[in-house]
Amino acid sequence: MIHYKKKEYLTSILLIGLMLFSRGISTAQETSKPAVVISKDLKWSERMALSIMKRDPKAWQIDNGEKPKWDYKLGLVMMSFERLYQKTNNPIYSTYVKDYYETVVNPSGEILNYKLEDYNIDSVNAGKVLFDLYNQTKDNRYLIALQTLRKQLETHPRTNSGGFWHKKIYPNQMWLDGLYMGTPFYAQYSSTFNEGKDFDDIAKQFEQVHLHTLDKKTGLLFHAWDESKKMDWANKETGTSPNFWSRSIGWYMMALVDDLDYMPKDHPKRKELIQYLNDISKAVAKYQDQSGLWYQVTDSGKKQGNYLEASGSEMFVYAFAKGVNKGYLPVSYKKLAQKGFDGITKKLITVDADGEIHITQVCASAGLGGNPYRDGSYEYYIKEKIKVDNSHGLGPFILAALELEK
Repeated sequence: MIHYKKKEYLTSILLIGLMLFSRGISTAQETSKPAVVISKDLKWSERMALSIMKRDPKAWQIDNGEKPKWDYKLGLVMMSFERLYQKTNNPIYSTYVKDYYETVVNPSGEILNYKLEDYNIDSVNAGKVLFDLYNQTKDNRYLIALQTLRKQLETHPRTNSGGFWHKKIYPNQMWLDGLYMGTPFYAQYSSTFNEGKDFDDIAKQFEQVHLHTLDKKTGLLFHAWDESKKMDWANKETGTSPNFWSRSIGWYMMALVDDLDYMPKDHPKRKELIQYLNDISKAVAKYQDQSGLWYQVTDSGKKQGNYLEASGSEMFVYAFAKGVNKGYLPVSYKKLAQKGFDGITKKLITVDADGEIHITQVCASAGLGGNPYRDGSYEYYIKEKIKVDNSHGLGPFILAALELEK
């Protein structure tokens, strides 16, 4: 149980009770607090969002957060809420987002627990929502925070071939995850403030990952690449990590469809990114289970210990559906996306008596190197913690649902 001020707790519960009432939700008075009932007649996107708000009246409480923090995972969830607000125009979702960002960006524009000199590409991700917040509020704090994150990219260390390191503590390494963390922000900033001058550099990030992590046999991308080939997990000839992790490929695919929102239609690299999306989509489709879902280790199917994982499946669904909606992918991928989403709702979603929904079988975290050391082996990926309602599975669920609801 998260402990915070009683007054804040009661205010939050009351606010959510009032807000949820306006979206097909009924409240029954109990002795201490209202019982919130979430209507099963709502779209899946809103059912998930309202369930999140019911559990965690403050967004920073997601993942059992004990205090506010700037965090890439919370940024992912906040992005899904912002998209939901854009669809519904219901202010309860924008209020939830704004409350979080007012907590983690102070009036001077300083970002809570952020250090530019850490050169962590993950830290850029939560900045994506700042564009909308600045447009809505004209509050200078958000512009200053945007400029700070863009400044990080100016001096962020790179491989010799021009790719952003994943983090300063992971020198010479590009991870698929990093493309989602950094490039959509980079693309939107360039489109908004810099006349699109950075798209060659943005395309270069994908070119480097494609060149160095593509497995020609399967068409899939390995989780990471070490240019120095010095890491114990790195193949001594290619520098790649040894396995295919569905969520990392999902990050890559989401980065592609989101970057294309901002890349000018006449940019010479646009066709290249669309081709990358088609190539990886074709490869990923081959590994879709009959349930509609995908396994934690993408190509290993029912090998002992492997499991149908929520977040990677959701990301694939999102990328397929958005790719079709935007005209990047053949319409046949819409059926695969719907099959995937049906698999998620039937096999991985549980529903409480009061309508609150939960997403199960979410890999809590996975990476390479560090301490304790993560070796990228098959055994490593299947033994990482599996959680319910982990943020990696919350945001992409809403994003996937919204694309399929279009």
